Amino acid sequence: MPYADNDGVSIHYAVGGDGAVEPDAPVVLLADAGYGPWQWGWQFSALAGPFEVVVPATRGTGDSDAPDSARDSYSIEEMAADLEAVLADHGARKAHLVGAGMGGMVALRYALDFSRARSLSLFGSSAGGPRATPIADGLRERLEASPDDSSSLRNSLEPVASEELLETDDLVERIVAWRRDEDAAPAVQRAHFDAMAEFDASDSLYEITIPTLVCHGADDRVISADDGRMLADDLPKGEFEAFPGDHLFYVERSREVNDELVGFLTDRAEE
Repeated sequence: MPYADNDGVSIHYAVGGDGAVEPDAPVVLLADAGYGPWQWGWQFSALAGPFEVVVPATRGTGDSDAPDSARDSYSIEEMAADLEAVLADHGARKAHLVGAGMGGMVALRYALDFSRARSLSLFGSSAGGPRATPIADGLRERLEASPDDSSSLRNSLEPVASEELLETDDLVERIVAWRRDEDAAPAVQRAHFDAMAEFDASDSLYEITIPTLVCHGADDRVISADDGRMLADDLPKGEFEAFPGDHLFYVERSREVNDELVGFLTDRAEE
């Protein structure tokens, strides 16, 4: 199982798929705040046939190192540097970046700071800055959960999932089990949310000239769908797609989201 090093921090990543569509440009899946790689289970199987897929465990999650939770250790800039270390270690010439929430912010920062990004697909994300809608008072606390507390993990799904998903007991129990194994500890979760709050790429989006697909849950309570529309409008090659659902719309509407994502990535490979 491969690991990459960024200034002494070891980042674990998994690889799957044969990359027949575009052998030298894998699809990289970047997780949301506090979440381990489990969250990409609904997209991985759809992508790993035609594409090579790389799934890093964000610092502080899964088998990656969890450095001291000081603010600088978990900045969006530092996590973009983690991604560069993974792509360099893997030998990728270019990469299609798919990021959810915080992972979308990492993708935006990476596209500004490094040169390997070929396209971006951003799920429930934002450019941050003064025009972005801040996470509502009290919501951060509801999203934080201890991986050692199954009840806490279940309760923290309520702000990001629909009642329909939450009533699917078997699925909820599987998600809770995955989160116990892979999610960040509470201190790291808080550092991730701090990094999101401080992120601001809003004045630099004009520099990101690669094709970008912005997808959003219409009823997202964490990051407003209006922020997603604004992000797509401000990107030179941005396009916006709304889906029914909340912040985890790509789990609940995985078939429709995967169709859109695979189509977008296939079109980019053919350009």
